[in-house]
Amino acid sequence: MKDLIDFISQPWPWYVAGPIISVIMFVLFFLGKRFGISSNLRTICSVLGAGKSCEFFDFDWKSQRWNLVFALGMMIGGAITSMYLTSEDPVQISEATKNDLMALGLGAPKGSMVPDEIFNWEMLLTVKGFIMLVIGGFLVGFGTRYAGGCTSGHAISGLSDLQLPSLIAVVGFFIGGLFVTYLVLPYLLTL
Repeated sequence: MKDLIDFISQPWPWYVAGPIISVIMFVLFFLGKRFGISSNLRTICSVLGAGKSCEFFDFDWKSQRWNLVFALGMMIGGAITSMYLTSEDPVQISEATKNDLMALGLGAPKGSMVPDEIFNWEMLLTVKGFIMLVIGGFLVGFGTRYAGGCTSGHAISGLSDLQLPSLIAVVGFFIGGLFVTYLVLPYLLTL
């Protein structure tokens, strides 16, 4: 049992994870389904009755039950991993990255996947924290809706389906990520 937990706990190499993703995508295409996590928000809104006042949410949400189950499984899997399968230092980052974080006034993540100096309740009550967490979260949500899907939907499902809009969206995601990382984030952290 310990060997199985050790195997599951470590990062899986590309030659294991890649074929698993490929098989899942083939099954989804075969069944006529499209993969994407952000579409669950539309489904949940439809379940809660938003279709009565907004045409966008007026659709057959029951056809998306499989995606809701998938998202629930991700949350349960994340909770199990967090509680039972993580080590004391779950994030292994290079020394160069640690130095870059220190130059921005951040420490390397210790007990979580994100810097504790940014992602905490006290930070939310500051101007910098409000901009980064609330406005940043809104922009991610708006961008997902504007792009017609999230990074997982476009990069995994859309690209494997050879959709040009997904390629444009993924290129835009990368450009936006680089822009924020190198130009916006250093400015925000010095506020």
